[in-house]
Amino acid sequence: MTGRTPLSPAPEVLEFLETRRSRSARTLGPTAPDRATLERLIACAARSPDHGKLAPWRFVVLGPAMRASLATAARAHGARRGMSEADAEKAAAQFGHGGAVVAVVSSPRPSAKIPVWEQELSAGAVCLALLNAALAAGWGANWLTGPFARDPDFLAQTLSFGDGEFVAGFLHIGEETVVPTERDRPDTAAITDWRD
Repeated sequence: MTGRTPLSPAPEVLEFLETRRSRSARTLGPTAPDRATLERLIACAARSPDHGKLAPWRFVVLGPAMRASLATAARAHGARRGMSEADAEKAAAQFGHGGAVVAVVSSPRPSAKIPVWEQELSAGAVCLALLNAALAAGWGANWLTGPFARDPDFLAQTLSFGDGEFVAGFLHIGEETVVPTERDRPDTAAITDWRD
């Protein structure tokens, strides 16, 4: 901890956000953060906005054996769904990218006040927070979904997901092997209205 009070300026954080850039999952090397580092990154992500303090999300850290099992299941499930062999193989290959993969699970809670859509947005915020935490810690990282992230049969059979749960994001984390070039960004002036 820096000892900074909650409202102290943090220009280095703003500079990071102004220049942050995801790394392609396919280019991430096999070295993974250790467990203590992953726990810290997950703790950072769990500080995301969460109206009602419902924690309508959870984390599944996918180890090597589980990732291999998911890849095998993706090939078989893709074939059953009528996917082309190439598309099924692409979906399976995703689980091999990076040294670590963390699934952020959208897991809405019953609430009379907080609608499901808002809880799902919170899960998306967790994905971005985990992505940025990994990048800030010096790791390459990428947020992917893929064709099975919202497939209830696949998720129930492979990861024992419950009704209404889906993967908001598979966060791939590993050492950077390729420095990405900058890409075009939205023209914020063209998509921002200032209304007095």
